[in-house]
Amino acid sequence: MTQQLAGHLLVDCLLAQGVTHAFGVPGESYLAVLDGLHARQDRIRFITCRQEGGAAFMAEAHGKLTGRPGVCMVTRGPGATNASIGVHTAFQDSTPMVLLVGDVASDCRDREAFQEVDYTSFFGPSTKGFAKRVERIDDADRIPEYVARAFATAMNGRPGPVVLVLPEDMLTRMTDAQPLPRVEAVQAWSDPGALRTLREMLLASKQPLIIAGGGGWTPQAAQALQRFAENWKLPVGNAFRFQDTFDNHHPLYAGDVGIGLSPKLAARVKASDLIIAIGPRLGEMTTGNYTLIEAPRPKQKLVHIHASAEELNRVFQADLAINATMNAAARSLEVLSAPVSVPWEGWTASANADYLANLVPQALPGDIDMPAIVGLLQQHLPPDAVLTNGAGNFASWIHRFYQHHGLVKGHKTQLAPTVGAMGYGVPAGIAAAITTGRVAFTIAGDGDFLMNGQELATAVQHGAKSIILLLNNGMYGTIRMHQEKTYPQHESGSRLNNPDFAGLARAYGYAGVRITRTGEFEVELLAALARPEGTLIEVMLDPEVITTRATLSSITQAALEQKL
Repeated sequence: MTQQLAGHLLVDCLLAQGVTHAFGVPGESYLAVLDGLHARQDRIRFITCRQEGGAAFMAEAHGKLTGRPGVCMVTRGPGATNASIGVHTAFQDSTPMVLLVGDVASDCRDREAFQEVDYTSFFGPSTKGFAKRVERIDDADRIPEYVARAFATAMNGRPGPVVLVLPEDMLTRMTDAQPLPRVEAVQAWSDPGALRTLREMLLASKQPLIIAGGGGWTPQAAQALQRFAENWKLPVGNAFRFQDTFDNHHPLYAGDVGIGLSPKLAARVKASDLIIAIGPRLGEMTTGNYTLIEAPRPKQKLVHIHASAEELNRVFQADLAINATMNAAARSLEVLSAPVSVPWEGWTASANADYLANLVPQALPGDIDMPAIVGLLQQHLPPDAVLTNGAGNFASWIHRFYQHHGLVKGHKTQLAPTVGAMGYGVPAGIAAAITTGRVAFTIAGDGDFLMNGQELATAVQHGAKSIILLLNNGMYGTIRMHQEKTYPQHESGSRLNNPDFAGLARAYGYAGVRITRTGEFEVELLAALARPEGTLIEVMLDPEVITTRATLSSITQAALEQKL
């Protein structure tokens, strides 16, 4: 058989797994792989990024959008540690991803060679680490085995990241090994006996509530979930930053269960007598710091359906735990026979009424009306637009007021890090534009943008268009809010002196504009949608407008009164 460089074989293995894009920063430790990418550039695109953190976020976003592992390539040491933020995001967000790390040569290993890192220790697999699996490929002939296993591990059970370490000298060896066939995620089906028990629990309930989210959802699974909810007339809430799992326009929708959730929805979660959690691991943000649903034993009856057997009963002792992947679980639930009438129809209707009431904003000061701006986004963005954000109070405007059609209509429309990583939105939006060709819209804060704003250069180089709405209030807003809540009038470290963001965007090759009044936004949004290049719209936001519900001064005043 014909021999080739191991680095070329690695690229062939990625192609066999259906990889169309790889995101990364080039490094001399994996030059043989880069040469393989060059030889196959008509079949796989290498997206050259400006920092490994941005590259890893792009790969994570690609994994969220496609359901297949996003691929990130980095060099050893600083490259891998920079990329760790994307690996951690993929882990906590349950996103399939493969990180390929070019490493020191085998004959230099364990001598603290140049940029050497013990990746097994650094990315150590477990729920306390970064990755589901970390492996080093020392034998070029076994590359197909390791790659296929990495993709299977990344997709099976609870999706997540896998790290493959590639010694430089191994990649330059000759091999006649051949790629293994494409692997698909294994479906775990619900136990029929458990489904009968779930039906009995539903029939005994008076105030049930579905909380849907987590990784592994497809449009078909979302459609089956909707049919289950319709058959049983169940209210559905989406877990934190999985707001596209269930159609926000549906009369059964109860709202998003996450940071800054509606007080009425928080009360409803607590008052529910049966929570059916389909997909989410029920992390700290979805459970309100484990107060809405108490750990380890909730006050509500809990049915927890999850793709990973290891996740079930790890944090919450469920009354009924069902190990099933989302496609299989939803398809099992949609055929669960429902009675002609249920006693909770009023409960369901009031849940949706509360959600709709929460879309009505409070009056807030300043010349920028953020709910009105989100309303214009709802009006002008296409239903399949991908909305991305990083971490900060700025994201709450989209989370509260934007209504996703989402997966049930055929497309994933939200890319948001449940891990709360700043700097995610800009590279995720660029990856969405590259991966889907759909409209990619990013909301960012001033602090958040500067974490990965350099990736605008990546967008321009690779012909990717995103629209960025940058809220500039001159501070790390979330931190300032918490400072005022806990240590009122003691601002420390949260103030920012910012560049001219519109000018900075133009320097990268984006269009850049600044607005100071709500009335200026619509024309700029329409222009951004029409022009071929990306656009950054900088919004000068009054620092008083710190949340969707309260001003900064009102938070300070409440904290001072509490201390009296």
